[in-house]
Amino acid sequence: MRHRKNGRQLGRQTKHRWALFRSLVTSLLDHERIETTEAKAKEIRGFTERMITLGKEGTLPARRRALGFLRSKAVVSKLFSDVAGRFKDRPGGYTRIVKTRRRIGDGGEMVAIELVSRPEVSTSKKSAETPAQAPASGSDK
Repeated sequence: MRHRKNGRQLGRQTKHRWALFRSLVTSLLDHERIETTEAKAKEIRGFTERMITLGKEGTLPARRRALGFLRSKAVVSKLFSDVAGRFKDRPGGYTRIVKTRRRIGDGGEMVAIELVSRPEVSTSKKSAETPAQAPASGSDK
């Protein structure tokens, strides 16, 4: 019976699986967008949400718990200073999963998991609109 055995095993031993989750969450908080398989993305979603909630809490015990899970002190500093501030009014749902492609080798479903409020997305949209508007104003002269 599989009672109380929730979560995906991902074909790995327990310690390897936990190391994978810690590395993926650290990379996601560092780069704010990573591409991985759908199963891995769905598994790390909860860990990422928990880390951002610790960042929003902002206390020393919360920082120590985050340091115990994440792989990098720089990522923990970024989490508590930058990322948590962006989500201070949001009660949850800090990540989104977007399907991207099928992997060439085995046909695995690849997805991009990203933070909902990424600053790069908003700035790239503004910079994409600016060149389109500049030639239009230049042609009016």
